Amino acid sequence: MWSLISVELYKIFRRPRTYISFGAIAALIIVVQLGLKIDGSAYAAFLMKDINDTLTVDGKILNGYLICYILLQLLLVHVPLLVALIAADMFSGEANLGTLRLLFSTPSSRTKWVFAKFIAASVYTILLLLWLAFLALLVSMWVFGTDDLFLMKSNYVVVIEQKDVLWRYLGAFVFASFSLLTVTSLGFLMSTLSNNSIGPIVGTMSAIVFFTILSTLNIPLYNTIKPYLFTTHMNNWKEFFDIKVNANNEAITGTILNVSKIQSSLWVLTLHIILFLGASVIIIKKKDILS
Repeated sequence: MWSLISVELYKIFRRPRTYISFGAIAALIIVVQLGLKIDGSAYAAFLMKDINDTLTVDGKILNGYLICYILLQLLLVHVPLLVALIAADMFSGEANLGTLRLLFSTPSSRTKWVFAKFIAASVYTILLLLWLAFLALLVSMWVFGTDDLFLMKSNYVVVIEQKDVLWRYLGAFVFASFSLLTVTSLGFLMSTLSNNSIGPIVGTMSAIVFFTILSTLNIPLYNTIKPYLFTTHMNNWKEFFDIKVNANNEAITGTILNVSKIQSSLWVLTLHIILFLGASVIIIKKKDILS
């Protein structure tokens, strides 16, 4: 199996477009970091303008932890497109080049090839996320320093002590890996249905947009299906940054407000990964190779 995975990883990382994703993430993060480094005081003033009369925050608001949170909000919405560029090409690219028949004529079973390709695509996804984590968190901490994390929610403010932040980002990135692996498995499934790469890539992104819209519509007809849509759960990494408070409304260090929500989201995302991958195996095992 490892030899098959090695072959697929070689195929992925020999393509120039693979590195476009890493370059795009780096460029976006650097642009945001540079802008906030130059004009961050104006952004901090804008952030605090509505609560300056009622709340005083000691320390540096615009620090590496807050920068990382801002970047995750901006980028985790768009990273699925970069994931789809590779995942949705795993089988459709082979079919387009006419090498799928050759691939399946090897001693290895089709099922093994499915898992080898999926693991290789997953490695690419995780590396992309690690690259994002390095630039968004570690570089931001180096450039902007660290302090307490100050977050403005829709109708309340969250202040997390500096010593209580780093493990939350670790949990958030682990959660994000499940979200992106769900996209990987969806793109992978789409790639088994087509003989060209464009269709699966467009199909994957269209599906994500469609289900995201359903997840945000506050219509009773769709509210019953929202809990079962993977897009409903993809952004729940933010739950790591909501904390419990005591009777005096003081934050309880080391707590998460809604652990059950994180757990249920992880179960839903994992189930989607299994379903998409299982469907891919079935389709490939029954697929007629005509070219």
